[in-house]
Amino acid sequence: MEERIWRILWIDNQITDVARPIGQSEDASLEKESLEKEKYITPKPYVRFLEFKGYDVSLANTSSEGIALLKDETYHAVVLNHEAAMPEQNLLAYVRKTDAHIPIFLLTDEDEHEVMQQASLYDVGYIFIMSENAQIEISSRQLASSLAFLLKKQSVREAYTPQAYVQNFNRVNISDSETQRSGFDGDWQDWIDTYVRLVEWDLQLDSLYNVDDLKTVHETERREANAGFADYVQKNYRPWLVGKASPTLSVDVVYRYVIPEIQAGKQVLFVVMDCMRLDHWLKIEPLLYPLFDIKRDYYYSILPTATRYARNAIFSGLFPLELAERYPDLYAEPDNTHTSINRHEKQLLRLQFERHGIPLKPPLHYFKIFDVRGELQYLHWLNITDRVSLTALVVDFLDMLTHSRYEVDLLRQLISDEAAFRSLVHAWFHHSRLYEIFRIAAARGITIILTSDHGSLLCQNAAKVSSQAELTTGLRFKEGRNISCAPDAGWIIDDPKAYCLPGESTRKNYVLAKEDYYFVYDRQFNVYKEIFQGSFQHGGVSLEEMILPCVVLEPR
Repeated sequence: MEERIWRILWIDNQITDVARPIGQSEDASLEKESLEKEKYITPKPYVRFLEFKGYDVSLANTSSEGIALLKDETYHAVVLNHEAAMPEQNLLAYVRKTDAHIPIFLLTDEDEHEVMQQASLYDVGYIFIMSENAQIEISSRQLASSLAFLLKKQSVREAYTPQAYVQNFNRVNISDSETQRSGFDGDWQDWIDTYVRLVEWDLQLDSLYNVDDLKTVHETERREANAGFADYVQKNYRPWLVGKASPTLSVDVVYRYVIPEIQAGKQVLFVVMDCMRLDHWLKIEPLLYPLFDIKRDYYYSILPTATRYARNAIFSGLFPLELAERYPDLYAEPDNTHTSINRHEKQLLRLQFERHGIPLKPPLHYFKIFDVRGELQYLHWLNITDRVSLTALVVDFLDMLTHSRYEVDLLRQLISDEAAFRSLVHAWFHHSRLYEIFRIAAARGITIILTSDHGSLLCQNAAKVSSQAELTTGLRFKEGRNISCAPDAGWIIDDPKAYCLPGESTRKNYVLAKEDYYFVYDRQFNVYKEIFQGSFQHGGVSLEEMILPCVVLEPR
């Protein structure tokens, strides 16, 4: 296939005439000597070098001439001399008005704040600083290389990514084989590393369009990883509960991440974003780079990965069985009278600080955001409050979105797949008042500790489940009596106490979905299978539900 010829419009008020391209001179040595003598003040040698490299360069000596060419012809990029772009007319503005998307390559011999301001305002793709003392040949090559990268970045990424993915896949497989031969089946940190690698590839592949086969391979790798992860958790989860080689769990989050910041005398905003996954956070994180120094860590949600268990464990610092036994009035079982099974979170957090002997002055403040009105109320409170010690903020938007998706056709269209879900989360946060709350916190020097109570999983396989008693409504976990399901689909816990779960006195047992299964009753199986197929659910055992970010954001 013939290589594409890139058409460049070069607008520069220093252009007078252009000599022959390099290599067409009768005496190449003389031409090279003349190149070395050229100063940046004239662009002729750079233009000649681009033509030598195969670019089709059109020249304009004035702003009006350049804009006229841009209107009449098709170009792949515009090269502007900073001096030509800034005088009596704002040429950058005219170029952007004429073509909103064309890449702009700005040439300058100044490293000044004004240049960066203009470049950022008009979405300049690259700033190239050309010094009078630079060797013209070297500088020309640098310019050509930078321009090629700007123009070919997407196509190179499309071509190279499959190769890079295969290399990464093979390297990981070799490492896994060596691990298996040594008799060691990995640990919880290995699974964090595996999940982070998978999510980073998710985000890489989101930006590519012609790699459907690669995306299929990636999904296969993810499914295999989740199958292995479910086996690993089933084998190792129980020892974690008694502190044997345990990762950070939900019950440890406040003690490990929040309390040290309080003891250091900082004002702390503790944010729990219900149902936020790692990939969601990675879409949000770049928006906060200008405001905070960001330190990201990871922890494991307890099981079941449901709000009732996982979030109460965060706020109380206790496993569900401990919470039920120590504070029975604060442990809520789901029934027809409870409007919220997490309504005691403020008391649980206050009691956890009391157990650790840490006073909070001013007292703990707690707020839960369900909607725009809640955002406005919290924003008003933050603006009028002089100082905080610890303010805990629960944000329910992502959890509500997850549960509403399969009920609302419009949401199904908006969140057609995982990539669409990530994009929607980014758009929501970028335009939310929660983002404004973060900006105010940064301006006031408030440290933010942000985490999630559990993630969610895109469910693709229905599994039949049955019980002698009524079961809870969750699709990724069930509570009941004498529960049965296919062993490949679910992990049945018959001894709840051994897993720090209530239920021994009522002979309750639990079943947790593995991989991408979801539970459906035998009666009307096909009807409910169709309703919930492709929905995002939580409560079970998967990388997405259990491995969660915990991020410390220090104001810059």
